[in-house]
Amino acid sequence: ARPGERGAALQERPAVAAAARPGERGAALRVWLVTAGPGDAVWERYGHNALRVLDTRTGRDVSYNWGVFDFRQAGFVARFLRGRMLYTMAVMRTDAMIDQYREADREVTLQELDLTPAEKSALRAAVRENALPGNRDYAYRYFLDNCSTRIRDLLDGVLGGALRGAFAGRATGLSYRDHTRRLAQVDPLAHTGADLLLGAPADLPISAWEELFLPLALRDRLREVRITRGGETRPLVRAEEVAAPSARPPEPAEPPAWFGRHLAAGLLLGAVLAAGGIPRVRASARLRRSVLALAAGWSLAAGGAGSVLVLLLATDHTFTWWNENLFLFNPLPLAAAVLLPLSARSETWRRRARALAAAVAGLALAGLVWQAAPASTQRNAAFFALALPPHLGVVWSLRRRTPSAPAGEERPAGGREKGACRASSTARGGPPRVARGAGGRRRTEAPARQGVRWRIIGHAQPPNNAVKRDASPPRTPRGVSPRAVNRRTSAPNRTGGVTN
Repeated sequence: ARPGERGAALQERPAVAAAARPGERGAALRVWLVTAGPGDAVWERYGHNALRVLDTRTGRDVSYNWGVFDFRQAGFVARFLRGRMLYTMAVMRTDAMIDQYREADREVTLQELDLTPAEKSALRAAVRENALPGNRDYAYRYFLDNCSTRIRDLLDGVLGGALRGAFAGRATGLSYRDHTRRLAQVDPLAHTGADLLLGAPADLPISAWEELFLPLALRDRLREVRITRGGETRPLVRAEEVAAPSARPPEPAEPPAWFGRHLAAGLLLGAVLAAGGIPRVRASARLRRSVLALAAGWSLAAGGAGSVLVLLLATDHTFTWWNENLFLFNPLPLAAAVLLPLSARSETWRRRARALAAAVAGLALAGLVWQAAPASTQRNAAFFALALPPHLGVVWSLRRRTPSAPAGEERPAGGREKGACRASSTARGGPPRVARGAGGRRRTEAPARQGVRWRIIGHAQPPNNAVKRDASPPRTPRGVSPRAVNRRTSAPNRTGGVTN
């Protein structure tokens, strides 16, 4: 409920004079636990409850509601983000409150409690004290201090600790995370977000007493309570009725098993990202850009979620601390989101992006190993199934390229740059050979080299400075006979070889 709506809070007046009147020690009071079923808004998924007190002598019928907040409150967003959100306890007309829930198709259950006149009087005095302007605001904590725990503690106080004694030592086999998953599964986005933000403290098993943070759990557990007075044991709930029926289905009894969904989504996304390493995809500019854009988008989302997880460490949201999802979602992918588009420009940027993506994937793999350690208490295997394949897919898409040379071209040898030129002898000439001369001395013979052929590496046409000569015989200079040319080209050198 929020101020300004129908059923708005009434100002409760301290009962100073009424408490002094004789005969009004609670005999004329009747007390109910009012429980509303889940609603549509995120903050309504867990249900709601209030305490109804009816004074049969005066006819005053009001309900005390600890679940009032106002978005227009000064500093509301800042306090919410820091984990210091303020809720207000308000006094509301019971009929107007029930009508409001009926219009929202939320079931309302009334449980009249079998309390003694003294217990009723003490309970009304406590809630009236709480309704004073200086006392009605409190720091809301979703698991530890909310509308349901406030009523639980008040009832336990007037009953002399009977509720805590009945439920504190009883194990449920469930955790705060289990209940969050169970009740938020109707909204997959809210379910995934809450599951991502909750850390290891939310996975500790809770008792039935701690489970009473849920309004519907308090309603159900009170049906089990038996109170002994004067040697007689009676149920705490005297009577129960449904004041406003609902067409909504009952709340889920078990948390969803969505590991398979997360794994299928993670494998699909990882396969698409890994396709960026396929030569056919790399050869298409459109496909290559599409995969890079998807990889950058994934990295941006993972890095953004990780930044939120890091910021929560500095807040009072204690159940988000020590979150092992930081192995998967952290600020590192934000840098990858910047480098991935640049990787298409040059091999240098590709190497940098690949190194960063490998660091992100390595951290995720370290978290997977940590999950198997006894010290790990967080149950977040579904997020590893969802996030680890895409991280690995990004690394695979950035692996080093080793394309083969196209047909009709020769790959450079000896580390030569593309476009380098080198000369070789013609097929007729061939390499020089070593022969033995007189006296066993070695001499090198080179075949008559009638011309030089240039091979151009990496160019369809020879460069301007490259000279291509065919195998035609050399021209004879003017004034020189062909026989003189032959003698000059065949003259022995000092080492006994033949020079060309």
